[in-house]
Amino acid sequence: MTAADPRDPPPPAGLLRERGFRLYWSAHSISLIGDEITILAIPLAAVLLLDAGPAEMGRLTAVALLPSLLLSIPGGAWADRQANRRRAMVVSDLGRFAAVASVPAAYAMDALTMTHLYVTEFAVGALTVLFRVCNHHVYASVLASDRYVDGNALLSGSRSAAAVAGPGAGGGLVQVLTAPFALVLDAVTYLVSAVCLGRIRAEEAPPARHEGTGLTDAFRWVTAHRTPGLLIAGVATLSLFHTFLATLFVLYATDELGLSPGVLGLVFAVFGLGGLAGASLAPHVVRRIGLGPAVIAGCAGFSLPLPLVPLAGGPTPLVVTVLAAAQFASGCGVAVMDIAANSYLIAVIPATLRSRVMGVIQTSNFGVRPVGAVLAGTLGAALGLRPTMWIGTVGAVLSVLWLLPSGLRYVRDLPAAPASPAGAAAA
Repeated sequence: MTAADPRDPPPPAGLLRERGFRLYWSAHSISLIGDEITILAIPLAAVLLLDAGPAEMGRLTAVALLPSLLLSIPGGAWADRQANRRRAMVVSDLGRFAAVASVPAAYAMDALTMTHLYVTEFAVGALTVLFRVCNHHVYASVLASDRYVDGNALLSGSRSAAAVAGPGAGGGLVQVLTAPFALVLDAVTYLVSAVCLGRIRAEEAPPARHEGTGLTDAFRWVTAHRTPGLLIAGVATLSLFHTFLATLFVLYATDELGLSPGVLGLVFAVFGLGGLAGASLAPHVVRRIGLGPAVIAGCAGFSLPLPLVPLAGGPTPLVVTVLAAAQFASGCGVAVMDIAANSYLIAVIPATLRSRVMGVIQTSNFGVRPVGAVLAGTLGAALGLRPTMWIGTVGAVLSVLWLLPSGLRYVRDLPAAPASPAGAAAA
């Protein structure tokens, strides 16, 4: 065992001593626990209480993601012009609290319907778009650029810890309280997040000054810079086909594999354990093989275990073991990919274009998911659940092909300076 090199950077946990980042991290972490409960509770409410089938599950997922397709780019243009994006994030949290709290309220009054769930998911999706296009500005305001990887590692660790605690707690809460009342905890977490964000005191990048909408500036920047452009295409492809699995996974696991909500929650939780492992390893992986290769390795690690999902079958212990193995390996891979890719994109995008380019990224990443959800529901009803899961699996595995010619394999460190906005027009 060798002594630590004094030149090594301080451990990521040291960032929590910085007040601005600590509040940002706290807001992020507490709301993630509720989000994980929602991911399980709303689909289970649709399946167990309202007898939703594949088509309804496809529409439910689609309406939640449709705002990402419609609103991310105009939302990013709006956010770039604002001086206080943090305030918009607080408003988003308060709105999501009201939307999520409406579900248990409607159930208590015996008025819960699929239409109510569709409207709730759309409202939460729209407010989440607002939150996300402002988020990277606030992140950059509370953290020095040379700590982006470490900060993202902590955030990914929180996401993974929530993925461990949330589904297990959600599965138990669904069984004890029924699915709608499990959402009460999620609603409260949005209030706590709003309080934490409201206490941050950090100077954000000044608003962009430009004529017109400025929407084309973001597209020109993405198309002019090959490496981030192909990264965005790869992530979009992975999101599209992974949605095939995510849309029907609850229905597939409960109807075809016979898993109970509690066991299903535990399977979801294993994904979080893999994410915790990936978040812990990511800074070391980045320093060992480089930032870009870490993105590629993480993408491969996320997608290659997915064929185990449609392969699952047989006795329940075997099914749970196979699904858990897929979840753990994929969770580890996606954590490494997210940490490296987010750090690279925050560093390489100019501050004056940050929200607009992030709007393009959100559209490509989350905006394709409604398409995947509707296709999954349609194909699930026409072909059956398992064949549809195979379609999503094969597409997800092939998504890594976008990254191989992108130039990411040559990116060792964070860019010293953002890629020039002028390059979008001149390159």
